[in-house]
Amino acid sequence: MLNVQTKIQNLNTIKTYRETLKVAPQLRNLFLELTLRCNEKCLHCGSNCGDVTSEEISATQYHKFLAEIKGDFGTQDKMLCITGGEPLLRRDFFDIMAGANELGFHWGMTSNGTLITPEVARDLKRVGMDTISISIDGLAEHHDTFRRTPGGWQKAMDGIECLINEGGFKAVQATTVVTHKNIGDLDELYKIFKDMDLDSWRIINIEPMGRAKQYPEYLLTKEEYKYMFDYIRSLRMKGEPVCYGCSHYLGLEYEREVRDWYFLCTAGTYIASIMANGDITACLDIERRPEHVQGNILRDRFKDVWENGFKEFRRDLSDENEKCAACKEREYCHGDSFHSWDFDKHEPQLCFKDILF
Repeated sequence: MLNVQTKIQNLNTIKTYRETLKVAPQLRNLFLELTLRCNEKCLHCGSNCGDVTSEEISATQYHKFLAEIKGDFGTQDKMLCITGGEPLLRRDFFDIMAGANELGFHWGMTSNGTLITPEVARDLKRVGMDTISISIDGLAEHHDTFRRTPGGWQKAMDGIECLINEGGFKAVQATTVVTHKNIGDLDELYKIFKDMDLDSWRIINIEPMGRAKQYPEYLLTKEEYKYMFDYIRSLRMKGEPVCYGCSHYLGLEYEREVRDWYFLCTAGTYIASIMANGDITACLDIERRPEHVQGNILRDRFKDVWENGFKEFRRDLSDENEKCAACKEREYCHGDSFHSWDFDKHEPQLCFKDILF
């Protein structure tokens, strides 16, 4: 563990850096939500994906947009993050990503893994995929129930094996959403993943957002949160490639212990996203409200939007809430993540103060 004084010094550096990002944002990660269609209907989905009608941009429109991005921003230090829905449901997926690869973009993808065969894995390498994260939400029983997909766990695990067997990717990662129902699966999952030659395991907690609000019985208790973070830390101390996601300020005990970086919500400062219909926003996990849409790539030049919009996200949420404004941790937390903020009540839906510290 790092000593507390070192952590405070580092957090103060990040606090100062955040102020510069508010006025001089740096586009690093551009998320492309290719579709809202999905072959699973996960209980925690923040975008209500599934068997839905999805307004989608054509491959030609994506090619034009990405060429514009390259001209305005370049491709160095830029990462395209491909998501959905399930991106592989698009019949023109490989056309879109081949075009991105030809333009020189690095790209990675999140997927449920169920559609990845040896042929698909080969094609993913052909069009230049660097990284992929496959969702494995517990052992088979919990995973299939949580994702409402009988047989989904085995298909996802087979998809991971196809990627590993193909080889040549920078990272094949498993992501596990920890819930009240599956937290007891972590140790067995670790044993399985350790034998699979995975590059990393990303553990995140279920968030009180999207469909998850309809299933409060899946949310973690205070004791379970602490168990999860202690579990991640114990594996990292053994040198295992396990990390917590980017969400949430965790206090001085856990910051930098469960991931390689300190908390900093970069929605709208590092991160921008293009929704399936072309709408421009910050992070796709943020509640979808009209005021969060900054424009649309079918009518607006992204560079103009990036430079003149996103004001909603280049501020401290803690300024909106009296309790947050009075909290001594606000200089490091800033109101925590935009995706977990209640924009009607002007308060965080999940705060780890009084849970972890």
